[in-house]
Amino acid sequence: MTSEAEGPLGVGDVGDIDDMGPIDYVVIEFPGNRMTGKGLPLLVDLVDRGIIRIFDLMFVRKDLDGSVKALELRDFGGEVDLTVFEGASSGLLDQSDIDEAGRALEPGNSAGIIVYENTWAAPFARELRRGGAQLVAGGRIPVQALLASLDAMEVPSADE
Repeated sequence: MTSEAEGPLGVGDVGDIDDMGPIDYVVIEFPGNRMTGKGLPLLVDLVDRGIIRIFDLMFVRKDLDGSVKALELRDFGGEVDLTVFEGASSGLLDQSDIDEAGRALEPGNSAGIIVYENTWAAPFARELRRGGAQLVAGGRIPVQALLASLDAMEVPSADE
């Protein structure tokens, strides 16, 4: 796995794999192709503080006919300033990733795909690897699922 030269958001040489933190990806859907940019300053802040390192940032759109295509940052026009993200591409994402993200989207919506390293966890992960451990499973619990579970626990039973 290789990557391009160091970019504006810490994208660059992957470095020694033994020193890396866990790598995650997210697909963030924007209904009706309406991206406000509200979360972008916070994303930049996470990078600036060394909490994450972005390997790839890509935007895709699913048209009403179901076709999915990658978008260039300039395709957003003046709606949102995305210039800070130019060059945030390591080459890890390919057409199969675009297609997979597209399957998760509703027609008429767009999404951002972010591949990032959890640099905050790198020291912990490094020490685990040095001790012979390896990550064999991981996952995410959507906030909505967590809230639904908590709400279900609060429902009093008929016996109460």
